[in-house]
Amino acid sequence: MNYGPYHQNDALADWLRIRTEISWPRWSGEYPVTEPLALDGFRDFFTATCGDRDAERTPRVLTALDRALADAEQGSQLAFALMANWQRTVLHRNAVGFRTMPAFAKDGRERYGLAPDTHARFEHCLAESSRPDLPLPSRAARTYLDVLFFHPFEDGNARAAMLALAFVLARDGVSLDQVHPLQATRWADDAEGAADLAVLLGILITAAGRRLSNGSRS
Repeated sequence: MNYGPYHQNDALADWLRIRTEISWPRWSGEYPVTEPLALDGFRDFFTATCGDRDAERTPRVLTALDRALADAEQGSQLAFALMANWQRTVLHRNAVGFRTMPAFAKDGRERYGLAPDTHARFEHCLAESSRPDLPLPSRAARTYLDVLFFHPFEDGNARAAMLALAFVLARDGVSLDQVHPLQATRWADDAEGAADLAVLLGILITAAGRRLSNGSRS
């Protein structure tokens, strides 16, 4: 497939190249969790990781999480405009747009290019988050990685990816009580790592469902 303006050292091009070739797990052991858990894994994760540099950082991202979960409950479709609404809260800005320059992460070790169709490609990938082509753990993992490697915002993309993950799970009625195991460095050209993330999500979903069925509910 021709990716036009994307070039060899572009991590986004690497991700687009392998995205449709990944052996996404055909998970069959999902346990939908529709009741409140004793521990809200995403809230616990953001509380533990977002407050080191800015005292207001944690309250902002928790408010954005509440909005993402409310959007999921309403059955909203994941799109950049929806994510930008959350990101305005995360970054405490009146307006947030799609980045206008190439982006960098991992101390410059990954570069995410920008082409005329980058925004449109991102919207297409987000739309796939609700299509039943894959089981939920694989769809959620794919969406999380889409946000990381498209790097759509000028700042706060790791938080945006986690909010998108919470949204995709919640839209299918799934909650997690453990999220910290997901915290690991992800590389755009790592197909096995992407599949492993989906496996891990399936395990966490299953474990949360089992704990709920054993009476660990609020």
